[in-house]
Amino acid sequence: MRRLRFVLTVCTVAALAIALAAPALAKGKPPRDNGCTKIQDGVLEYSPEHYLADSPLTVGFDDYGYNYQAHLFNGTYANVYLGRDGFPAYDGDTDAYLAENPDVVTHWAWQWRDVQLSMKWNSAWLANTDCRGDGELDRYYGFDSYIGSGAWTTNHMAGGGGAGNWTYFTKIVAAPADATEVLDIWYAADGTEIGPEIWGSFATIQDVESGLGATYVSPSGPGFGKF
Repeated sequence: MRRLRFVLTVCTVAALAIALAAPALAKGKPPRDNGCTKIQDGVLEYSPEHYLADSPLTVGFDDYGYNYQAHLFNGTYANVYLGRDGFPAYDGDTDAYLAENPDVVTHWAWQWRDVQLSMKWNSAWLANTDCRGDGELDRYYGFDSYIGSGAWTTNHMAGGGGAGNWTYFTKIVAAPADATEVLDIWYAADGTEIGPEIWGSFATIQDVESGLGATYVSPSGPGFGKF
């Protein structure tokens, strides 16, 4: 079960780093003094391959569980991926969903449709504005990459039922600009361990598992501000 949670976490980080990086395209830039396009302007849309293509992003939660304005996701694990791959949001009724979308059985995330997932992230991870003018919600704005950007995210997963119920929580940060990766561990400039490398540019700084408590806490501390 622990291995499953690790796999789910890695894949979820990938979703935020990639799928959320370009959820929208702007048809035109509204006249704003700072040159930034906001979700409220109504011109940022889901990407062309998304099930909701040509629909504008909104400030609240969409059918999948994303709230781009508030930097939140609350929904099923499968819904992190289904929309971008052209499927409608899964509503919890497996039989009805399969009747309408039989091809979903080949989607790799379908098997985890009953895992509940909550994610939070900051603007460096994925902003709710397009200030670069490229028609996409910004990521690591003002930086060349996630490294040194101060980006962070949290994942909180829950699954099973009854005696098999489990929960898993993790905090992940972008490695500082002066950090060094050695044997899949990120270290601060003073040599203090930050945490295990995940998805290249990031480090895990805290893991908490049901029945086990904190299974990892960064020696640098589990808070976000210092990174």
